[in-house]
Amino acid sequence: MSAALPGQRLSATAFATLLLIALLMGANHVAARLAFNHGVDVATAVTLRSSVTALVVGLIVWAQRVPLRLTARHRQALPAIGLLIGVQSLCLYSAVARLPVALALLAFNTYPLWTALWARLAYGHRPEARVLRAMPVMLLGLALALDVFGAASGLGAAGQWGRIGVGVAFALAAAATFGLALVLTQHEAGDLDGRVRTVSTMALVAVMALVGVASQGGLHWPQAAAGWWGLAGLTLLYGTGFTIMFTVLPKLGVVGNSAIMNVEPIFALVLAWALLGQRIAAMQVAGGLLVVATVMALGLRRG
Repeated sequence: MSAALPGQRLSATAFATLLLIALLMGANHVAARLAFNHGVDVATAVTLRSSVTALVVGLIVWAQRVPLRLTARHRQALPAIGLLIGVQSLCLYSAVARLPVALALLAFNTYPLWTALWARLAYGHRPEARVLRAMPVMLLGLALALDVFGAASGLGAAGQWGRIGVGVAFALAAAATFGLALVLTQHEAGDLDGRVRTVSTMALVAVMALVGVASQGGLHWPQAAAGWWGLAGLTLLYGTGFTIMFTVLPKLGVVGNSAIMNVEPIFALVLAWALLGQRIAAMQVAGGLLVVATVMALGLRRG
């Protein structure tokens, strides 16, 4: 979650590119919900999205003649990372299918807390003081956003959790697996070219999703024109976002994921309101802004 090289300010072009990626990723999840509303299942969406992304980035790797030198450590780590990202993808789309898109992404945005936990458990790294201070703030914001006591919905705590519980569980599972994938990537494959990691990861995710498709009797295609637009949109938006992330950002002096891209739930909130008619209460919006601000503050910290 670093923003730029130490001591280096983001250029206007880099800043705009980061916002574009956040917009593409937020729109990808709104498009996914549109597809899910019209007959597409999660496994089909992940299969198509991951296969196309792996193909496009693979062609870039081939065209740019990126070296494919893998160490024994890389060969051990990449399958584990691919498995974790596969689980994360399936869980996050499952959350998007059950919750308002922005709320699913906000719950997923707790992944920095999971990253700190996994780094502590797996490598003995003590969480930074900033992370410890951010935990209660982020959890408070998430509680407000999810309306955990059912005050905004009028359903009460039991009724609200009966409605959102499964979706929240999927979103938090996605955050946990993504956090572990980030830790493994940093420690076991951080020196590997990001484009090569992306091809490997997306190919493994596609294989996992295909197994899910086979277990469910095949691909589930859209049952209406809107579903086809959603399926095409999620594939194009996700693939474009990832391609920009690993081909354009390095040339702009931006390393990896930037905290600025964590405005994705805000873009998703606006798009879901405009395109899907999803609305959340003002208190929930305030909680969401608190989560996003906290994650951005963590990501913009300097080492």
